[in-house]
Amino acid sequence: MLRISKKLMFAIEAVLDIAYNAGTEPVQSGEITRRQGIPKRYLEQVLQQLVREGVLAGVRGPRGGYRLARERRRITLGEIVRVVRSMETATDPIEEPAGSILGHQVVRPLWGELQEECMAKLDTITVEDLCMRARRAGVESETEDRIDFTI
Repeated sequence: MLRISKKLMFAIEAVLDIAYNAGTEPVQSGEITRRQGIPKRYLEQVLQQLVREGVLAGVRGPRGGYRLARERRRITLGEIVRVVRSMETATDPIEEPAGSILGHQVVRPLWGELQEECMAKLDTITVEDLCMRARRAGVESETEDRIDFTI
């Protein structure tokens, strides 16, 4: 079974939170922690890496925070996965030189193919798709509370 790391789950949830709850102001990390229950020690590290890789944009100042660096339909889950994987220090067993001939000739190539297929699928799923899923699931957005239609 393919497993998702806590750091990756938190990164996806944080990007989705920013996309789903962002209004005109940047989203502060404390708001994400409050809404999603993501520990700050994971969150800040991941958010900064997502800024460095161009997924998010950081806004400095007292009203600063984070916003998407591009339209949500232009950010994929595959991109987020690659950013978080680049942060992880554990080596991928597929890339280790030790192992049996069956492992090197059969199991590792098969696992590599499965990973490529999974990444190809993740590259087709956008943050916009996740926002639409959240809306269909009835998840409330704090943006809707902040929108004022008074003219």
